[in-house]
Amino acid sequence: MSLIVFPAIDLKNGQVVRLAEGDMDRATIYGDDPAAQAMLFADAGAGHLHVVDLDGAFAGESRNGDAVRAIVQRFPGHVQLGGGIRTPESVEAWFDAGVARVVIGTAALENPQFVREMAAAFPGGIVVAVDARDGMIATKGWAEVSTTPVVDLARRFEDAGVAALLFTDVGRDGLLKGCNLEATVDLARAVSIPVIASGGVKGIDEIHVLALHARDGVEGVITGRALYDGRLDLAAAINVAAAA
Repeated sequence: MSLIVFPAIDLKNGQVVRLAEGDMDRATIYGDDPAAQAMLFADAGAGHLHVVDLDGAFAGESRNGDAVRAIVQRFPGHVQLGGGIRTPESVEAWFDAGVARVVIGTAALENPQFVREMAAAFPGGIVVAVDARDGMIATKGWAEVSTTPVVDLARRFEDAGVAALLFTDVGRDGLLKGCNLEATVDLARAVSIPVIASGGVKGIDEIHVLALHARDGVEGVITGRALYDGRLDLAAAINVAAAA
């Protein structure tokens, strides 16, 4: 399978933003019509979209629901959603709304059984976010850092039936420092679950390298700021991902 390129739409107060290192006080606003942004990505050839309710991640429940539903209604491909989804009711509600995959982060560390139950109830629909700062899991919108190593958390879900692991190096996210390729590939090789790379992608070369490691279990890559700043052309990235 070829690498999936997920353009990212991060939502804060109904607007499209990007944060630096997950800091809500360091947000750059890129637009106030998330659904229109989703269509721009679709027009460039994207079949998948990664959406994050940033306010929800901190609040522990949906805060940008209207914007998410507008995106799902207009985007013709698969929408992957994360941010504050911590109850069975919220998971079910988002699948009912047409979301293809739900990303569970904080709840995965605090309540692994919840992830297992959701993965069983919604086969192929649950993604576990393994967000790392210096190799340790970061939770609650990256505001807190645990003492749990990334690989340890990932291995807890080897037999749970989750669709993928979303690995983000928090220290690089939104800074265009470059994706942590080595850590991403190491994680993909260490577990049997497909891994999605995220955090700091700055150009087409990283897309190419990650695509070469699709055989190692790297399923996809999420990119945001590089697209919004014009450093990465989405159509070109999708073509490179498919050609490797």
